[in-house]
Parts: sequence; C-alpha cells; structure tokens
Amino acid sequence: MTDPIPFTRADITAEIEGIRLAGWLYRPTLPGPRPAIVMSHGYACVKEQGLDRFAACFAAAGFAVLAYDHRNFGQSGGSPRGEIDPHRQIEDLRGMVTWIGMQDGIDPTRIGLWGSSYSGGHVLALAAIDRRVGCVVAQVPTISGGESFRRRVAPGAMAGLRAAFAADRAARLRGEAPARRRVIPENGEPGLYADAEAVAFWGAAAALSDGRWENSVTLRSVELAGEYEPAARIERIGPTPLLMVVADADTVTPTDLALAAFRDAVEPKRLCLIRGGHFDPYQRRFAEAAGAARAWFLAHLGEPAADATGA
Repeated sequence: MTDPIPFTRADITAEIEGIRLAGWLYRPTLPGPRPAIVMSHGYACVKEQGLDRFAACFAAAGFAVLAYDHRNFGQSGGSPRGEIDPHRQIEDLRGMVTWIGMQDGIDPTRIGLWGSSYSGGHVLALAAIDRRVGCVVAQVPTISGGESFRRRVAPGAMAGLRAAFAADRAARLRGEAPARRRVIPENGEPGLYADAEAVAFWGAAAALSDGRWENSVTLRSVELAGEYEPAARIERIGPTPLLMVVADADTVTPTDLALAAFRDAVEPKRLCLIRGGHFDPYQRRFAEAAGAARAWFLAHLGEPAADATGA
C-alpha cells in the first residue's frame, strides 16, 4: 500500500426538496474526475458521531466523500426536529447522489454509498432501485423494523404502545405538538436504548456536535421504524456490488437478520463478519470495518493506483 493521499474538507450545504442539508465534502489532492462516496449515519445520529473517521479513511484512499446530517438533525434544516422518516431520508440520500455527481471534479458514473445502522438499511433500499449507485457498503444495517420491533417490545407493552401511536396521530391532526421519546434515559425518563454502550454512544453526541444534538425523537419516528423493511428487495441490488459489515453479537440490528438478508442478496457480494456488538465498528473494530469498506470501494469504484490506507 502507498502512503495516504492528502485531502481537504469543506463545509457544504445542499438544497434537497426544499430542505437544506449540511455536510462535509472531502476531496483528495489528486487530478479528477474522482469517484465519490455518499455517507449518512444511523438512527437519531449526527455526522460528528464517527462519520469523520470513516470519511477520512476513504478520502485518503483517493475518493471524494460527502458525509451529511439527515434532515431534522444536526446542522441540517427541517422540522419537527428529531423526526426520523426513513422514506424521506432515502429520498434525501438519492438527492445527495445527484448533488455530488453535479460537482466539479466528480465522476458521476462512479458513485458509491456507505450507510451504517439505520442508514445501512437506507443504502440497501436505494441500491435496489437506483442504478446510478456503483457500489454499496451497508454496515451493521437495519434489516427489518417489524421483526426488530417484535423482539424489543415486551408482548404486554405492545397494545399500550400502539394506543400511544394512535393518540399521537389524533393529537397531531388537532394541531398539537408531536409526542416525543428519549433516545437514551435522562432525568428518570426511559430511553429507546438503555444498554451501557448505547448510552455512551448517544451520550457523547451533544458535546461532539457543539450542543446541536437533542436527546429526543418524535413518537412517530418510533412508529415508522417498526414499519420499515429496507431489505425487502435486497435481491434486486445485484449486479451492483454489495458489501455487508455485520457484527456477530449485534442486538440492535440483529445479526441473524443481517446474515439471512445477505444470503438472499445476489452476486457480486461479500460479507465482512466482525467480532463484537453494534457499536464496535465505530470503535474497537474500526480498522477492520473501515478497511473492508475501503477495499470494496477501491475494487469497484477506484483505480488500483489510488490504493492507500487511512485506517
């Protein structure tokens, strides 16, 4: 491997369907046009929660990289704040593919997608329908909202939760503010995620983003998550090359669901199975996860001469 390629990073904004999305654009100091990677983060996350580290790894290998905040989060616009609509997020991702392809020095025929957790599901869903996508990496991806919902919600609590969804819909129709839920526990209120690693991951978000992250999402976001099935058409991704990075002890986006989805995908495909849980690709297993993604993008989007290590 050669030395890492120097790169620059600039703040950008893109107007997508009337919403201003904010992000970072990384450009390697190589002659263009360059292949590009569009990156987005997971459920209730902001780009400062580890996207910069992955983006720098890919930029140091010769790729232009666009990493951005979802609508209603971080530096991006949109309201209500904390609303997570996976279908709108996919359309925003699609818009960002168009945006990056229109920038000077970018090869619009060589654009890849990288998504993690909730956005790992988004890249699966988009790659199945948009042939502009030249390569896709889904890291610890959401596979089935319905199945995850059934596993996480106690049977005795399901009826009450569905009643809360219905009450929230009626309240919003009356013009009232949407009901909200904590992402992680705070001030005695329960959170959607309560294990120690999740609390540490989201607990650092406010400081990392200079206070722009709030520990709250709309209840409608929870309802939509339970209905989201991003891998339903995974067999249609091929012939677009697919890499799935799966943690072998993942309980947030369950390992068995990811392995079953990978089985249903068609070639070309590759599975990178790493040791650990859902948050390990960002931390203890970063070099392994980022390195596998970088190699996949180089094999299917980049020139051999661009091979470099940034992990």
